[in-house]
Amino acid sequence: MKLLLSIFSISVLAGIATWFFPWWMIAVCAFIIPVLLNLGAGKGFVSGALGIMLLWLVVILMRDIPNQHILSSKMATIILGSPNYTVFILITIVLGGLIGGLSGLTAGLMNRAFRK
Repeated sequence: MKLLLSIFSISVLAGIATWFFPWWMIAVCAFIIPVLLNLGAGKGFVSGALGIMLLWLVVILMRDIPNQHILSSKMATIILGSPNYTVFILITIVLGGLIGGLSGLTAGLMNRAFRK
C-alpha cells in the first residue's frame, strides 16, 4: 500500500512542481517521497521510476494526441532517423523513469544509512 501511495504521490508532486520549476525537479520529488515514507532502496527505485514514468506518459499523451503526433514524429526523425513516434515516446518515458528511479534509490539508501 505504501508503494502505491508513493507512486501516486510522486506523480502528483512532480506534476505540480514542473509547472513552476525546471524539469529536473522530478528528481527532487522522486527523492522526497521515499524519504518521507521511509521506503527501502528497492521500493524507492520502483516508486520513483513508476511515478515519473506515469507522469511523463500522461503529459506526453495529453500533448501529443491532439496534434496527431506531428512534433514527436519530426523529433523521432531527427534523433532516431525514422518517423516512428512510438519508439521515441517509449525512450522518453524510460529515460524519465530512470531519473526518477535513481532518485528514489538514493533516497532508499539514505534511509538505510541513517536508520542504523
